[in-house]
Amino acid sequence: MRVHDVIERKLTTALMPTFLSIIDESDRHRGHAGVRLHGESHFRLVIVSERFRGMQRMARQRMVYNLLKSELDEQIHAISMQTLTRDEERDIGRALPTSRALKG
Repeated sequence: MRVHDVIERKLTTALMPTFLSIIDESDRHRGHAGVRLHGESHFRLVIVSERFRGMQRMARQRMVYNLLKSELDEQIHAISMQTLTRDEERDIGRALPTSRALKG
């Protein structure tokens, strides 16, 4: 199974996001440490979920890191992420990266 698909499955199951963007940025890191020849080593995530309500940014990120622990230990070299509630998404007032809006 592709790393992207594992990330999507784990985050969707645990966080029930209304928006989830998983962007493989591995090609931007060619020649750097940790890059895998077939990609899927560097990801950018944007997650909008009510599960983040009341949590500080570090706690949200810690939650995502814990959900993806085995992939980070074995397959993923780096992840950058933006974690938002629906209200925070509205307050930003800009489009999120291209991906799939999930019903919620």
